[in-house]
Parts: sequence; structure tokens; C-alpha cells
Amino acid sequence: FAATLHLESNARNERQVLRSIRKRINETGMKYGLLLLFALTLISCSKEQPALVFELQEEQYRPQIHFTPEANWMNDPNGMVYYEDEYHLFYQYHPDSTVWGPMHWGHAVSKDMVTWERLPIALYPDSLGDIFSGSAVIDWKNTTGFQNGEHPPMVAIFTQHLMEGERSGRIDFQTQGIAYSLDKGRTWTVYDGNPVIPNPGIKDFRDPKVIWHEESEKWVMVFAAGDRIKFYTSSNLIDWQFESDYGMEEGAHGGVWECPDIFKLRIEGEDREKWVLLVSINPGAPNGGSGTQYFVGDFDGKTFTNSQYPERTSWLDYGRDNYAGVTWSDIPEEDGRRLFIGWMSNWDYAQVVPTEEWRSAMTLPRSLHLKRNDQTGVYSVESRPVKELESLESDKIEMKYNAKVGKNNVYRFDQRNDKQFQLPYKLEVTFDLSESSSKYFGIRLDNPETGDVYELGFKDGRLFSDRTKSGNTDFEERFAKEIHYTQTRNISDDQKVELEVFFDHSSVEIFVNKGEFSMTELYFPKQGYMRGMIFSKEGEVTFNGLTTTSLKSIW
Repeated sequence: FAATLHLESNARNERQVLRSIRKRINETGMKYGLLLLFALTLISCSKEQPALVFELQEEQYRPQIHFTPEANWMNDPNGMVYYEDEYHLFYQYHPDSTVWGPMHWGHAVSKDMVTWERLPIALYPDSLGDIFSGSAVIDWKNTTGFQNGEHPPMVAIFTQHLMEGERSGRIDFQTQGIAYSLDKGRTWTVYDGNPVIPNPGIKDFRDPKVIWHEESEKWVMVFAAGDRIKFYTSSNLIDWQFESDYGMEEGAHGGVWECPDIFKLRIEGEDREKWVLLVSINPGAPNGGSGTQYFVGDFDGKTFTNSQYPERTSWLDYGRDNYAGVTWSDIPEEDGRRLFIGWMSNWDYAQVVPTEEWRSAMTLPRSLHLKRNDQTGVYSVESRPVKELESLESDKIEMKYNAKVGKNNVYRFDQRNDKQFQLPYKLEVTFDLSESSSKYFGIRLDNPETGDVYELGFKDGRLFSDRTKSGNTDFEERFAKEIHYTQTRNISDDQKVELEVFFDHSSVEIFVNKGEFSMTELYFPKQGYMRGMIFSKEGEVTFNGLTTTSLKSIW
């Protein structure tokens, strides 16, 4: 056993060794299993033996430009706040399994939203329940009275879910609580007066997002309650008063509302602002399963009024894998951006995707922008990848000339500069539809050895993502049941269409016309894609301005 273990200690992936140990324990019984563990300890401590290294870059589907937990289950981003040059990302985390379970708040920090340092778990379940989703703010004015030292309190606001209460048939098992940190989020004290908002008799009563409303000089809490949004206000983050409901007859209602957010955005090209309300929903998104809708309107600190047509439902992302996203609090005014990140998965299949040691990643960080259509008066929220991602770029190659692709040929962009095509990878290309006859064209990744093919592009003016033959798809029937199209026509036949596409080992994020609309999708190729190309299935398509960029790993 020790000799076998000695050989396995040289493996690249520490978790391969642990799996072997578990297998041998099952095969031989606990006595020999304990001997194995003892042998592992001796080998690991020996200076002459190579240390067991968990190399994140070696896992088949581990994203290389997206945040993931080192191991186990993750879902919603929580408590996103900026303080003293650090972006804090808390997240729903189950430290004991790769499927959903008792929720904790995992924690990571970053200087640039790109590379991350994982920190110890911040919040643990207690007698009031598991720690569900929520937000965090810096209490600059010490309205809570928690400050004791140089740092203002960092206050987390979250839902506590009492699983025993749910199992017993009660409906009041979700309440809102707070905790605070006086050392830049490294250690936390749970407020001993929790819950700060008891349950009023609502089954789904969760996911508080708190902001400071400057005009009324009060804290505002927005959270989801079944099929609507509730607004509460407070002067101190402890004592809260109900103000209003929103959304009972507006937006999509195919599932439970979750993870709201509210913030102001300046209308691009105009000297005025509007309020944006994000609301995630599961199920009920047009792509199937989980999705995030938004509303644009006015907010006076108590009541939100929609400025769009009541029957109109707007979606933040047209893909199947951007859910529960919210924005960072306390971004400095001089930055001027509204920064967003989402959970890159879908409840239809999140717990069965084919990753062994971890499950789920976050989307790339994005900045949100508000535009108004002069002809229709309709407001739209656009997403753009943050400029900090440029720090990952290497081997950037630009092509300036025009090229045509017909249905009998393709343009290979993977065979350039004598470098092997390898993800992660960014592709930028402009299609000139005024010079094209094709109604069905796009970008293809494939592996001729395994037959795996992933395609994205446009058909009859609608953006599509086709992962039906993308590789490992049979883990859940809804994952790749059909080609996914946006619900409405996105482009006209006489315009130029700019695509900026980020390909990672198990995901793609597509930004059209500098963020006019976006699509986020997972895929799981059996052995990785080997080729990349531009294709057309009907007529010819003209493209120009193609740029390929290799991206460095964040790990």
C-alpha cells in the first residue's frame, strides 16, 4: 500500500490521491485505510518527496478566467462590497459536498475582480438557520454603533433559513439577519438581536439587498417575497419599517422571484439618471429555468415606479447560465461604474454538471450601462466585460482585411502564428451584413477526434447558441435538448454586427455590439476543442476586423 501511495503522491492532482485512498478504504476496510492515511502523512511530510499539489489548471473543466471555489458547491454571489482597494465576493457555499446543502458564506477578495484570493468561510449556520443570500455595505456613518477602532463596520445583511421549520410544515422559516466585521471582512460577529426583520407569514421571504438612499438619508432594503419585491427602510440597519410592494402584475411570473438589486444608472448620452431594479426568477426565464429580468423606472426611497410598458419583460442576459447576479456596493464615485457578477449556472442542471471536485463558477465581471431608444423610448440595460480583463491578454493578433465565407468553406482562426489553439481565448469579429447574403452564420469550435461541436451566431436575425453536440451533454436532458435562440430579432440585414466572445474551458460569454445584448452558456467538451472557425450555412457572410487573443489563467 505504501509503495502504491508513494507512486500516487507524484500525481499532479492531490484529489486523485484522496480518491484512491477512499477507494482502498472501501475495498480493504477501515484498519488498512487508517494505515494508508498514516503512510500518506509520512510521505507528505518527507522533505525528499514532492509535495502533493492541487493544480487548478489541470482539471478538465476548471475555468481559467472565472472564479470558482477550490472544491465543493457554490451558487449565488453575495455580499459584494468594495473597501480599501479590495473587491469582496461572498457566495453561497456548501463546504461538505458538491451539491447544494447547508448554506454558508464563502469569501474571496481581489484587487481587480480578475485574480482572487480565497479566504476562510465568513458566516456559518446557527440556531436561526442556514445563511442564504444577501448583501453587504460599509456603514461609513456608524449608524449601527458597531464601530470600535479605525475601520467603519462592514455589515452583512442576509436571509436565515431554518430547515427544521421548513420540514415541519411552517411557512415562517425565513428571516433577515445581520453580522458585522471591524477588520476588513476577515472576522465576523453575528448580531445578537437577530432577526432584524422577522417573517410576516410568507414562505419565500429572502435575499436582501441594502443600499444607502442619499436623498432620504436612510438605508433601503429590497428583497424578494414570493411573486413580488418588498421595500423596507431603516436609519441604523437594525430597526426596519415596511414601505411598499412592487411587481405583482409586472414582469415574468413563471417561478419564484429571487436576488433583487436596485441602483441608479446615468442614461448614456443624457444628463439624467434612472433607477434599475434587477429580479432573478426560477423557473420562468425564456431560455428555460433560471434567468434575470430588469425594470427601469423611478424610486423615491419608498416606492418604485416602472417607466417601461407594463407588459414588457426585459432580460439582462439571453443565455441559460447567468443567474442571481447583483452589483458591488460602495464603488468609489470617481470610478463611475456599476459592476456586476452572476452565478454561471442554471437550477435545471446545476447539481449534476460533470465536474468532480467543485461545482459552479461566476460569470466574468461586467459593467452595466443604460440606454434609451430615441424612436420607441424603451430603456435597455447593457453589459460589457470590465477593462481589467485586459490584464489576461497575450498573443494578440489582428486582421484588418475583409474576407468572405460561403456554405462550402470556413475560415480557420485557430491556425495562426504557428501556435496551437488553446482555451481560454477571446475572439473579436465584425460581420458586415450589408455585404452578406447569409442568414445563418457564426463561430464554431470543434474537436474532429471526438466529434464535439459548439456553435454560436445568428440565424434569421436572432442570436443563437447550439450546444446540442458540444460534448458531454447527457447528464441532464434539459441541458442540450435544443438549439437556444433569443426570443426576438436582434439584428437587421443592413448593419455591422460586432461580437466579443470569451471562451473558457467550460463556458462561453458573448457580447454583441459592445454589450447591446449578451448570452452566457456552459459546455463540456469530452477532450477540449481543437479548432476554431467562422462558418456560413446559407449564402456568403462578410467579416472584417477579426482579432484573436490568448488569455492567461487567473490561477
